[in-house]
Formats: sequence, structure tokens, C-alpha cells
Amino acid sequence: MGKSRVLVVGGTGYIGKRLVRASLAEGHHTYVLRRPEIGLDIDKLQLLLEFKQQGAELVEGSFSDHRSLVEAVKKVDVVVSAMSGVHFRTHNLLQQLKLVDAIKQAGNIKRFLPSEFGLDPARMGHALEPGRVTFDEKMIVRKAIEEANIPHTYVSANCFAGYFAGNLSQMGTLLPPKDKVSLYGDGNVKVVYMDEDDIATYTIKSIDDPRTLNKTLYLRPPENILTQRELVEIWENLAGTTLDKTTISEEDFLAQLKGCDNFVMQVGMGHFYHIFYEGSLTNFEIGEDGEEASQLYPQVRYTRMREYLRRYL
Repeated sequence: MGKSRVLVVGGTGYIGKRLVRASLAEGHHTYVLRRPEIGLDIDKLQLLLEFKQQGAELVEGSFSDHRSLVEAVKKVDVVVSAMSGVHFRTHNLLQQLKLVDAIKQAGNIKRFLPSEFGLDPARMGHALEPGRVTFDEKMIVRKAIEEANIPHTYVSANCFAGYFAGNLSQMGTLLPPKDKVSLYGDGNVKVVYMDEDDIATYTIKSIDDPRTLNKTLYLRPPENILTQRELVEIWENLAGTTLDKTTISEEDFLAQLKGCDNFVMQVGMGHFYHIFYEGSLTNFEIGEDGEEASQLYPQVRYTRMREYLRRYL
């Protein structure tokens, strides 16, 4: 069976650029949506040109031009969206509804992977305000996909290592602390930390796999299921240091969240609460509607966090 033709939407973003590279590495004829809204963003343009040099094909399309999206979709078999949800107030994720409409009209797509890559939104109906906005919007997109009978795979990739591991899960920094580290609760809740390149590799592996059709792909490689304390211990062993540890109780954390007046920070803190206090990444069994990536693709040598953290030494 030949390789699928893959369109990556949001290909210049944090995960998107990795998806483009993973698709090319797997030998797919890879297209990247080039949106005219790029304007004078020279970094994005140069990245697109690099993809072109590596063998990707740039295809123009705009979310304000339905016909252009339909024409872009008609060129491929699979669409992978990596649109950012960072700018929460702009509802970027809901723009995917236009992509759903284009896929529905084109009628040729055998798999659509919407932009998710975090906690499974189907399990976050109880999420705190205002952080639940991202989960709610992802579920709106899911509903539209399923109502349109579009073949799909959802990817739950858990914690990006660049944002959660390198800083030992400290908020407000991307680097490991030098002297003190804050632990959430007792620090013993199981978390899943993922190298972002591995996220892209597993995602692209799934696009032609009948086992992941209309299911959620959970990224839970066993050696990357760690408590925050275990992550800190790995760093201490690597760095040859001992950090002063303080704990933040659930009550104190919620009080800090309630007293925060920065919207984006509130959203982030809400997600931290569900991950590190509720254990929302690991407090459930994967059912018949899901598959675990490292079990499906044992040939992928995923990055362990000891290896990942070495780059910070």
C-alpha cells in the first residue's frame, strides 16, 4: 500500500513543524498549508521554504476563503491540524470548524486529526473555569467531525517536555530551578511527560493504521509515566545537586488560582491543577475507544526523561 498524501495545517507552529518533519521522514508526500495571513513573519516564511527544500509541497489556503481550503484538502488523503490554542481569547481552535466544512465538501479524506495533543477533552467536562475553554472548544470540533462522519483519530499526547519536564514542572520558567523546587501536593501523582518529536512520530505513525481509526491515541510510554518527585530526582542525579523542596497544598494552589487576574495564567494554572492534583492524565484505563501508542508502535525508540534532561546540564 502506498504512502498517504498528508496536509499539515499549522505547520510552522510548535508541534506543527515537528509533524511536517515526521511526515517527511515516514516518506509521505507532505503538503503544508501556506496561509496568506503570514504577512511579514519572516521566521514562518523561512521555515516554510525549508520544508519545501526538504521535499514538502506548499499549498495556499485561507480560513477566510472556503474554496481555497476545499482545493487544498482535495490534494491529499489525510489532514493533520496543529492549530494553536495558546491565544485562548481568539478561539483559534474553533477555526477548525471551517476545516471540517472543507473536508466534508471535498469528500475524499480518509483520516482527519484535529488539533488536540494534550489532555483528553472528553474526560474534562468537570474542568475548572476559565481553563475549560480549550476542552470545550475541542469537544465542539469533535462533535462537528463526528456529525459529518469524517474518519478521524484524536491524539492525547499529555505533557510537552519542553513546558513540563525541563523546568521540573515549575510555572513561570522553562529552565530547571537552581536551588528550590515547588512540589504540587505530595508530588506523587503520576504524570506523562513526552518529547515533542516523539509526539509527532507517534501521530504520523497512526494516520494509516486501521487500529486507530475513529479512536483516541493515548501517548503513555511506560518509562515516561513519572511523578513530579521522580522527575526532580532524575534531575538531581544528573546535576549532582539536591534542591530545597517546598510543597503547595491543593487548597493553597486553588487560592492562588482564584486570586490570579491574568487570564492566560488562570488557564494554565487550571490545567496544572488537573494534571498534578487530580492525576487526570493517568487516573483512568484506556478503553475500547482508545489505543496506547507505545504498544502499537514498539519500534519507536521514545526519549526517556533522563535523556531529555541531559540537554539542560
